Amino acid sequence: MWKGANRILAALTAAGYEAFIIGGAVRDIVMKREPHDFDIVTSARPDTVVQVMERNGYKTTGLVGKSFGVVVVITPEGHYEVATYRREQYGKDSHRPTSVAYADSLEEDVKRRDFTVNGMAMNETGHIIDLVGGVHAISHKRLETIGDPHRRFQEDALRLFRACRFAARLDFSPSESLVNAMPSAFSRVEGLSLERVKAEIETLLLEPFAEKGLDLLVQSRLGNCACKVVRHGQIEMVHILPELYHLVNLPQEKRYHEFDGWHHTLAVVHATQPDLILRWAALLHDVGKGLPEVRGIRNGKITDWGHDEAGAVLAQQILLRFGYDKKFVSRVVWLVQNHMRFHYFVSHPEANAEKWMRKEANSGSFRYSRELQEACEQQSKVCVADIIGTGKSEQMVDDTVTFGKKLARIAKSIPIHTRDLQYDRELLTVMGDRVGELLPHVLHQVQSKQVKNTPEALMHAVKRKLMRDTIKQEEIENGE
Repeated sequence: MWKGANRILAALTAAGYEAFIIGGAVRDIVMKREPHDFDIVTSARPDTVVQVMERNGYKTTGLVGKSFGVVVVITPEGHYEVATYRREQYGKDSHRPTSVAYADSLEEDVKRRDFTVNGMAMNETGHIIDLVGGVHAISHKRLETIGDPHRRFQEDALRLFRACRFAARLDFSPSESLVNAMPSAFSRVEGLSLERVKAEIETLLLEPFAEKGLDLLVQSRLGNCACKVVRHGQIEMVHILPELYHLVNLPQEKRYHEFDGWHHTLAVVHATQPDLILRWAALLHDVGKGLPEVRGIRNGKITDWGHDEAGAVLAQQILLRFGYDKKFVSRVVWLVQNHMRFHYFVSHPEANAEKWMRKEANSGSFRYSRELQEACEQQSKVCVADIIGTGKSEQMVDDTVTFGKKLARIAKSIPIHTRDLQYDRELLTVMGDRVGELLPHVLHQVQSKQVKNTPEALMHAVKRKLMRDTIKQEEIENGE
C-alpha cells in the first residue's frame, strides 16, 4: 500500500503541489506498526488532482462527497483517498461541520484534526512533518488533543468516544487536560445517533487494550450520557451504559478477589479474545453485583448470590437498547446468566453436567446442538477470563478449560433438532411419507436417552414404532 501512496505523492509533487500521507498510517509508521489505510492530503484542488492522476495513468472515481473535496485514486496497489487541505466550522450539529472551506497550508489542515498522534504527516521521502507534537505524545504514550481540548470536543462530540477508542487501541493514557475537558461537551452527546455511538463502542471493545478505553468511558462518566435514536418515527433519548457505574469501587470478598468490581470487570475484558460476544459477556458478566437486592453480608463476608440472574436481566436491557438482534442478545445473556453455574460444575466434578445440558437442549434457546456446543466453548473462555481477572491463584484455569471441553462434547452429543440426528437415506426410505411425524418421535427418544444417536439405533427405533402402529391399526380394524 505504501508503494501506491508514494506514486500519488510523487505525481502531485512533480506537478508542483504539496502532498503528504496524513493521520493513522503515519502514526503507525512512527510506532513501528504495520500501516493499513493511507490517507493523502494535498494543496491541489480536486479537479486538479483528477487531471494530474489521469496524466500519470491513474484512474479516479471522482469526488466522494463534494463538500469534503475527496478524490479516490486507483493505482495497481489499491484505492486511495486524496483530500484537499481544508478547514471546518462547526455549529449546532454534534458531529458534522456546518461549513467546509479549502485551506492554503498543511498547518491549517492539521489543526482541525482530533489528536496529536493523528496529526503527523509524511512526504514521499519518508520524512515526518510533526506540527502538533505527535512524536512527543507517542514517546510518552499520551493521548492529547490538537489545540484546546474543550474546543475539539465541542466541535465534534464523537471525539469523546474516539478518545476512548484510541486509548484502547494504542494503550495510551489520556492527558489530564483531555480528561478534564470531556464533561464540558457531554451535552453535545445528545445530538449523536445511537448508531454512531454503538459503532464506536463496538470498535473499542475489539481493541487490544479495550479495558483502557472502557475505564476512560466510565471514569469520565461519558457512559452515563444519553444519545438519540429514532423509533417509530419519533426521536428518543437513550442512556449509553449507566448500569456500569455502581461497579466502580464496589468492594468484593477478598478471599476471592484482588480488585473492586470495576477493575475486576476490566481485567476479565482484557483476558478475553477480541470477539464481540465474548467482550460484551465479559463486560456485563458481573453487572448484577452490588445491587441492593443482590448484595449481602453473611457471617461477616460479602455475598452477591443471584448476581448472575440479575446481571442477565440488565444485559438483556442494555443489548436491546443498543439494537442488537435477538440471536446476539440471547447468546450474551446466556453467558452472563450461566457463568456461575459453569464455575460450580468445575468445582464440583461429581455434579451431573449432562443433566444441565439436556435441560438446555430442551429449553428452546438453541436450534441445533452445534449452537449449544459453541455456547459452551464461549462460556469456558469467559470463565477462564473470570478466574484470571480475580488477581488470585490461577490454579483453576486448567480445570476450567478441561471442563469446558467436556461440556462441549456433551452438548455436541445431544440432538436438539432433527437435523442433529445421525440417520442415513435408508431411514428416510423406511419412513416414507411419515418423515415429519417419525423424526420428532425418535428425536424425543434420543433426548430422553431411550435410544442412541446412531444410524442403527435410529433405524431400529423407527421400525419398532412402525410395527407397533401396524399392530394397533390391525386391532382397531378387527374390533379388538
